[in-house]
Amino acid sequence: RGQMIKVQSQLLRKAREYGFVMPAQKSQPNEDKFEGATVLEPKTGFYEHPIATLDFASLYPSIMMAHNLCYCTLLRPEDVDRMPEENVTKTPSGCVFVKSETRKGLLPMILEELLAARKRAKKAMEKEEDPLTKSVLNGRQLALKISANSVYGFTGATVGVLPCLEISSSVTSYGRTMIDHTKSMVEAKYTIQNGFEHDAQVIYGDTDSVMVKFGTDSIPEAMRLGREAADIVSATFKTPIKLEFEKVYCPYLLMNKKRYAGLYWTNPDKYDKLDAKGIETVRRDNCGLVRQVVETCLNTILIDKSIDSATEYVRRTMSDLLQNKIDLSLLVITKSLGKGANASDYSNKQAHVELAERMRKRDPSSAPGSGDRVPYVIISGSKNAKAYERSEDPLFALENNLSIDATYYIEHQLQAPLLRIFGPIMGDESKAQSKLFSGAHTRKVTSSTTMGGALAKFATKSLKCLGCRVVIKEGSLCAHCQEEKAPMVVVERMQELRDKEEEYNRLWTQCQRCQGSLLEPVICSNRDCEIFYRRAKARKEIAQVQENMSRLTLDLDW
Repeated sequence: RGQMIKVQSQLLRKAREYGFVMPAQKSQPNEDKFEGATVLEPKTGFYEHPIATLDFASLYPSIMMAHNLCYCTLLRPEDVDRMPEENVTKTPSGCVFVKSETRKGLLPMILEELLAARKRAKKAMEKEEDPLTKSVLNGRQLALKISANSVYGFTGATVGVLPCLEISSSVTSYGRTMIDHTKSMVEAKYTIQNGFEHDAQVIYGDTDSVMVKFGTDSIPEAMRLGREAADIVSATFKTPIKLEFEKVYCPYLLMNKKRYAGLYWTNPDKYDKLDAKGIETVRRDNCGLVRQVVETCLNTILIDKSIDSATEYVRRTMSDLLQNKIDLSLLVITKSLGKGANASDYSNKQAHVELAERMRKRDPSSAPGSGDRVPYVIISGSKNAKAYERSEDPLFALENNLSIDATYYIEHQLQAPLLRIFGPIMGDESKAQSKLFSGAHTRKVTSSTTMGGALAKFATKSLKCLGCRVVIKEGSLCAHCQEEKAPMVVVERMQELRDKEEEYNRLWTQCQRCQGSLLEPVICSNRDCEIFYRRAKARKEIAQVQENMSRLTLDLDW
């Protein structure tokens, strides 16, 4: 809405300057739609050759300026025959606009001013040496970019101030035509038949960019061919439409539409960064383990260039998850109670909503309310129990030693993103499935013993030797350990206690730094924070080790 008000203000100012009256109409929702941008079908796979990216600079604003698309240049169907053919432009969507030589549109004039101001800001930013001023100028050029791009959105918003689908549909139709034209021209020009070493192939295109595999192994050569192709294609379009060479990806992993990752090169000597789009690394409704595993796999595949190491890492992670060795903080999923705090506000049963209901029954004062984010983990349950029945508060699960359902996390959290990454590399998803999610590493399963529950009332916890873990009737050590290695066991337990206390103190200090004071106690209860659960786990482990030490203190026979 803020951008819509900005565009309306600029349009009113420009209309007053040129003697136009802008209608004040009440917008009403309707079912009118128009076709959006084109996305070329991706040729998924793992590309070790450089992939050049050609990008249209400010595509939609450039189209509106080049073809003079505006409210005041649009011709009604009954008026088209009155205008000479050389004075009008017919768009691919069938709409007709007057050329700028006859009447210059208000929207193109606004866009020219915005893009000129952005160019000035970018030029000043390049010369500026002060980091603060440079940051301010960067923010200014980004704001001007958003303002220019929102002019198209202003015309296409059916529930807006002044919707005009003839303009927005014309813009997207030109965009689709230009992407297809670029693909055809590049693939026709760069062929073996025309004297080049390889046949060029456009492997993907999305809205305002195309990705081209020229076939060369050399990154500098791919950059040269990319610049050359951009100049050749740009010459066929009306100004100010310009196709630019932007970057090279090498290596490049194309998983699906709007999902890809690769090393980003603008300098042939060293890559700039690892660039990823559409990957599960930032969404909070995925657990932290997904983000960690995906990031590690991408770094190992793209930077270290070792697919075998990435595969082994995934198999090792699966094994650790099944053996209950993964930290609970990495398994927490958070979702928001957006529609309300009660289960009746939702049409379907959802894990975080059902957990909020159970937490309200346990303690109404600390239960999450409407709009709050609810962290939860999925615990083991009966065979046919639904996931929403097995959601639990992570702190409650930690304190009561509830067993995590590793199979759920593998099948519903890790499997889909990992198959998207390894499927194109290994040929297909079935091969990746068999290699990553089945085998010897999935056969050993360990689960923690629940402290509560119905059966716990009939069970007696037996004492175990602190040295070899065999069952004993009393004391702290079995006869063998007491005779052979009692001092060693005591030293190990003291070292274990020291290590746990150091870990807890480190986490405590980290929380103190976060709240801004190293002298005050930690009062943080942020359940979106991984440190919160690690601190609770460390506290519980210290209590366990202290209990073991107290057994050694009472049993002085050693």
